[in-house]
Amino acid sequence: MTPRSRQPDPEAAGASTRPANTGMLLTAAEILEGRTTRRGPARILPFLGPAFVASVAYMDPGNFATNIQGGAAFGYTLLWVLLSSNLTAMLVQSLSAKLGIATGRNLAEMCRDRLPRPVVWGMWVISELVAMATDLAEFLGAALGLYLLFGIPLMPAALVTGVITLLILALEQRGYRPLELVITGFVGVIAACYVVETILDRPDWRAVLRGALIPQFAGTESVLLATGILGATVMPHVVFLHSALTQHRIVPRTVEQAQRLYRYEVIDVLLAMTLASLINAAILIMAASTFYRAGLSHIASIEEAHRTLAPLLGPASSAVFAISLLASGLSSSTVGTLAGQVIMQGFLRRQIPVWVRRLVTMAPALGVIALGLDPTRTLVISQVVLSFGLPFALVPLVAFTSRREIMGALANRPLTTAVAGVATALIIALNAFLLFRLAVGG
Repeated sequence: MTPRSRQPDPEAAGASTRPANTGMLLTAAEILEGRTTRRGPARILPFLGPAFVASVAYMDPGNFATNIQGGAAFGYTLLWVLLSSNLTAMLVQSLSAKLGIATGRNLAEMCRDRLPRPVVWGMWVISELVAMATDLAEFLGAALGLYLLFGIPLMPAALVTGVITLLILALEQRGYRPLELVITGFVGVIAACYVVETILDRPDWRAVLRGALIPQFAGTESVLLATGILGATVMPHVVFLHSALTQHRIVPRTVEQAQRLYRYEVIDVLLAMTLASLINAAILIMAASTFYRAGLSHIASIEEAHRTLAPLLGPASSAVFAISLLASGLSSSTVGTLAGQVIMQGFLRRQIPVWVRRLVTMAPALGVIALGLDPTRTLVISQVVLSFGLPFALVPLVAFTSRREIMGALANRPLTTAVAGVATALIIALNAFLLFRLAVGG
């Protein structure tokens, strides 16, 4: 890897000539350049943020839909799928972050520059469809949250969601930190809500352990839900986004700084994705220990889950559930818009005003609401669409990060490439198996 010519973002790294910080806060530059001897959390804080923004996509309303259906219908059976998917997500997001650090380019830009033009156009179309499926889930989720919490009808609630999202995105004009802090605040709200839910539902922890460690399915519908869980957990649009979040945020000037920066980014990924994994597990465990245990395996919608929680766990539980869904929808909708901008700019070198993209990507969700389609079933199907879009993000990511002429000293080790390749192959195989089972009606 050769040092990059661009200057670090002053907000992120601080000017290289700045004297060592004698106060409580350190800058990334002081740490990367070895101008401080301080230890502990203070050394990590300047590097936290990108993975927490990306992690929002791993706890969006699509996760609520697939995990609630999976837990209500099959108990803890699919918990292993959820945890395996989150381990895969940790690997994928660390590779995406590393690509941005090593090259100063995001994944879409790398595809544009190194792949044949027809392939680039095809990948752009697929990625845009994936982004629309993502927005569908996020908008419906936020609208459902407003409806369940305040009784606002779905159509006005979706419009309110669009306005709030634009207001949050406006924070980006003040630098990356305010937006990161708001998104991280939403993640904290979701986590706090599910701490409460887990305390209330009192799960069978032995059954939880069996579900997490023993791979199994229970028919075609469980395979469909497993694929939806995978699509809702390892998100193709956020694979593109994470590389963009790290490409300009802090610019290393030497190989040693790049390696040190990547180590800190791995910590960011581990913290954020572990939290996302625990929240996802808590959603499925809540559904299994509440609905499945009570014989309510027919619970197939977020609205039914909200309505049924109150008599089973008390009125506070349904309110907490609605708050977590609203926080999930608003934050993930914001992140989805950022990802859409990255995808278009990267593949086409073009960008449209964020409010135009917001209006365009709202259209499918508004159409679902206007047609009176089942929001939760639509959420599950949207996650399956995301799962089928994963190979188009993962294959080039693994290929690029394994090449030393692209990544320099940050190129994948052979074992990392092998593990990432196997994970990608398993995702493709699971999708193919789902298509086969659906075709034969098994």
